[in-house]
Amino acid sequence: MKIQAKYVHTNLVAEDWRGLAQFYQEVFGCIVVGPRRDYQGETLEAGTGVDGAHLTGVHLRLPGYGEEGPTLEIFSYTPRERRIRTAVNRPGYGHIAFAVDDVARAKETVLAAGGGEIGEVVTLRLSNGAQVTWCYVTDPEGNVIELQKWS
Repeated sequence: MKIQAKYVHTNLVAEDWRGLAQFYQEVFGCIVVGPRRDYQGETLEAGTGVDGAHLTGVHLRLPGYGEEGPTLEIFSYTPRERRIRTAVNRPGYGHIAFAVDDVARAKETVLAAGGGEIGEVVTLRLSNGAQVTWCYVTDPEGNVIELQKWS
């Protein structure tokens, strides 16, 4: 049986939720939605399976979808696990992608805002003739972002 579903948000656990939220607002035009979150207590511990869990953060409306579009939920947790090395080929969630007008210029903007470089800007042609120009970069905390333009 198929579940009736609608995509709502992706969560990003940050070392500094304020700084990371500011990056996504300034670079990609994301907009804060709803109140700041600050949760702790037995219910959060039960839901997360993390003893002593305390989270704070915000939801950011992703660009291009209007008032009801999906959000990027950026939270900081206490306690927090240590970060593992960034890798585009690690199993699990790999990256978030943004369509942009100019991939090379968008890459420069991300780097100037404190992001990091992973690979070069490349163009791939699909068997149907369509092509995509893209690259991987990171936000200031090392989370992978794909910048892409289809033609």
